[in-house]
Amino acid sequence: MRPKEGKNMKKSLKIMMLSGLFAAALLFMSAAAVGQKAADFTLPGSDDKSHTLSSYADGNGIVLIFVSTRCPVSNAYNERFNALAADYKAKGITVLGINSNRTEKMAGIKKHATKNGLTFPVLKDAGNKVADNFEASVTPEVVLLDKSLTIRYLGRIDDSQKAAHVKRSDLRDAIDAILAGSAIGETKTNAFGCSIKRER
Repeated sequence: MRPKEGKNMKKSLKIMMLSGLFAAALLFMSAAAVGQKAADFTLPGSDDKSHTLSSYADGNGIVLIFVSTRCPVSNAYNERFNALAADYKAKGITVLGINSNRTEKMAGIKKHATKNGLTFPVLKDAGNKVADNFEASVTPEVVLLDKSLTIRYLGRIDDSQKAAHVKRSDLRDAIDAILAGSAIGETKTNAFGCSIKRER
């Protein structure tokens, strides 16, 4: 290799590295975080309707729950999902399920919602774009937005897959804080469950 060619190659590698670092920085800056406003989206629902996030901004808050039809952890929460939706509906809180798994299609989502008596629509996030925007990684995982669509809480619903063992109801505590106009004690927790099967 000639000296000039070697110099050019080093220069090219340096540019590539800097470009990669710049792209990573942009990704980090755009990642969903508490205090940021959520990007709007429109997705089809299990109720055969189209749902736009911003259309629910006239209430007091929105809970987005990333769910699965097959994940045993997500399914262990089905009754708690319904209880949450029922308990907070009159208080102006909207609950929306989001299924981002590439392996779970709308027909199966509808069947699962009917079988389990889910009282809220489950939206199909084809291509997992919404999951990517919120950096959701497991089911179930939640995002709590206030009425301005600002992210106020990210993470788990509570601290146990088994309802009888729950000691901390993190999501309910966060919702109650929003409704009371007070600060949320813990704004981010580690969600646990089955990994979201993303498009490659």
